Amino acid sequence: QVQVVESGGGLVQPGGSLRLSCAASGIMFSFYDIDWYRQASGLQRELVATITRGGLTNYAESVKGRFTISRENAKNSVYLQMNSLKPEDTADYYCNVNVGGYDYWGQGTQVTVSS
Repeated sequence: QVQVVESGGGLVQPGGSLRLSCAASGIMFSFYDIDWYRQASGLQRELVATITRGGLTNYAESVKGRFTISRENAKNSVYLQMNSLKPEDTADYYCNVNVGGYDYWGQGTQVTVSS
């Protein structure tokens, strides 16, 4: 019954911003660490950002200082604020929660950074 749904992707110019959302049902996000991943066409999935249930954050070096992960537990949601976007940020973005060794993934949301 667990559902994870990403939203907020789109087409943006270099230097622009997007805010991605990940909403869950059937699970309380507040109890778990949440990750954002991305996968560019033809490349492997990479971890972008993590937020722990206590609110601590970690980022991939490539996005550090530009992206911010946050959570709003009352809405069972996690967000990824992406600023100063670059063409190399173009990818499908996914949120993930691991529960007892099982990964729950959303359907992904596309981010395209292009002029």
